[in-house]
Amino acid sequence: MVVVNAGAADDGGLIVGPVTVPADALVWRFSRSSGPGGQHVNTSDTRVSLSLDVAGCGGLGRTRRERALERLAGRLVGGVLTVTVQTHRSQVRNRVEARERMAALLAEAIAPPPRERRATRPGRAARQRRLDAKRRRGDVKRSRSRPPLD
Repeated sequence: MVVVNAGAADDGGLIVGPVTVPADALVWRFSRSSGPGGQHVNTSDTRVSLSLDVAGCGGLGRTRRERALERLAGRLVGGVLTVTVQTHRSQVRNRVEARERMAALLAEAIAPPPRERRATRPGRAARQRRLDAKRRRGDVKRSRSRPPLD
């Protein structure tokens, strides 16, 4: 397994919406991938693992970091988020996909929560329309039934 700091493996940090994660916060690991590829698989380090210490990342800011730690709690190991990609035979393509997956995970984790729904009550006209519709439906059903035996 080969471990490379982000500066040597890539040209910059990770941009996640309004946040830029510095390149020195990313850690790249390269190892041999499993799956098809023949002899190429046995000699090339094409599997890519991209790690980010979410707990220690200063680029996120306090609020976003806390939100990410809370939402990614099941995926973190010691406060570190790791994405592993081995879908492509090329290390370069796996690195691109790892960056995209990491950015998508972080974007979802640091997104602000949706606004809470304010409970409202239906207005008088809406209640009247509902009752009228129920009355019409009842009339239709009554008209389809057999006439009474008088």
